[in-house]
Amino acid sequence: LSEESLDAAPYKLRRRNSETMRAQYISTKELRICIGTYNAAGIEPPEGLDIAEWLGTTGGEQADMYVLGFQEVVPLNAGNVLGAEDVRPALAWEALIRDTLTRTQPSCSRPKYRYRSHPATPTRDGSDELFPGGTDTETDDDAPFSFPVYPEEYVAATPRMLGAMVDIEDEQPRAQQRALLKTMSKTDRIGLAWPEQPLDLMATASLSSASFKSPRSFGAHRSFMKSRAAADDCPAMVPDLDLDLDGEAARGHGKKKGGVRSPFVRIVSKQMVGVFLTIWVRRGLRRCVQNIKVSTVGVGAMGYIGNKGSVSASMSIYQTMFCFVCTHLSAGERPGNLLKRNADVQEIHRRTRFAGPGGLELPRDIYDHERIFWLGDLNYRIDVPYDRTHGLIAAMDWPQLAEKDQLKRELRKGRAFEGWSEGVLEFAPTYKYEIGTGKYIGDDQKGGRRTPAWCDRVLSFGKGVRLLGYGRSELTLSDHKPVTATYAAEVEVFCGRKLQRALTLTDAEVESGDVVVPDLEF
Repeated sequence: LSEESLDAAPYKLRRRNSETMRAQYISTKELRICIGTYNAAGIEPPEGLDIAEWLGTTGGEQADMYVLGFQEVVPLNAGNVLGAEDVRPALAWEALIRDTLTRTQPSCSRPKYRYRSHPATPTRDGSDELFPGGTDTETDDDAPFSFPVYPEEYVAATPRMLGAMVDIEDEQPRAQQRALLKTMSKTDRIGLAWPEQPLDLMATASLSSASFKSPRSFGAHRSFMKSRAAADDCPAMVPDLDLDLDGEAARGHGKKKGGVRSPFVRIVSKQMVGVFLTIWVRRGLRRCVQNIKVSTVGVGAMGYIGNKGSVSASMSIYQTMFCFVCTHLSAGERPGNLLKRNADVQEIHRRTRFAGPGGLELPRDIYDHERIFWLGDLNYRIDVPYDRTHGLIAAMDWPQLAEKDQLKRELRKGRAFEGWSEGVLEFAPTYKYEIGTGKYIGDDQKGGRRTPAWCDRVLSFGKGVRLLGYGRSELTLSDHKPVTATYAAEVEVFCGRKLQRALTLTDAEVESGDVVVPDLEF
């Protein structure tokens, strides 16, 4: 195993040690994730460009989440590499993505998602999205409040506080409820501090003498007895209320605005020179996405300039940690260029870090996550002569070409992307084309001929991921063809009714003192 995999071992070991207990309060579901990569060759999208095929929405079917990575979103000239960042092309692409997702939404009813806490709210401009790099927190009027948002230092919940959650929902007078909501203003926090709530702290504190005036069981408290009636499919939170355990509550965000809204909202938008990553989720899913962090690594000129490198995003979706790595690696067909690409991969792993609150065990590097996706212009070539390559392409003999693909060979030998997976290459190489045509570049073109190659790729790492489709689309805007991989990714969902059963104690158990609190460490 690589050094990065060994570093992640303690984090994953703690997850395995609690699997038996986790099964008592965790359910699973699958999300459909569409991952696309496109080297735009520094060309802005023209008005009316159709990218529905790239996003996989031509049949009216949409994913739950779109992760779209661009390379050369701006021309890689000295002004863009060393000067101020030009964000206009990125904004143009995002406007096109939003329009495509809105136009192609199916007429059937949208899926239902259950969430348990709000994402961080760094800023708000009153629109559907925040500025690049931010997260959207607008909510529907009928959206319930969320489960506790934990500060950096936790303060345990007492039975009175737990009971108050239900009092607010069921019994508290409206005037008192409005007064309480006015105090719920601390929304600019990290959101969920761990991938899952540290429910062992709640349990142990509630069993302490300071928390109880008389021995009462969890089962006797209304906060656990009154699960939401609509939670037949296991709600993602219980109860539906933001309540800081330091005694200060947080209110719900925003109200429904007039007009038709896009069914998707942007949660990540980050650019480093020409590398650009934008992530979109269904509006109903956005509050299930927490702990969003971004990391950039430049591996270009002098080993640090951002003309080559990565933009990575870390997040938790429900209770599962995801990482998306968008990269542009070193180019070239010489043997030494292959070694440089492998070195770029290792350097990105080494230097990618996601900052988090001190003392909290959130993922800090790529291999700390449970579902990882790597996309981009990886620039790996095919070790076949130019004429022979064109002959195999004309015969559509993809298996023969794939046998000589550099990345496939590196995957087999474990020199780069050890343990990663990729779909079968059953489409034509995606590079290098004459711009505006579907023809590979020839000898008469400026810069000389290039042997066709599968430069644009999508890889995955981790269990609980099924590849549904892998292919390219036929945009002619660039000298590359865009690639799309669609996955069904399993996520763990917190189930309040299961947790209620797991933590229910009888009065006799509490009074006898023979109470063993389960280890819910993550």
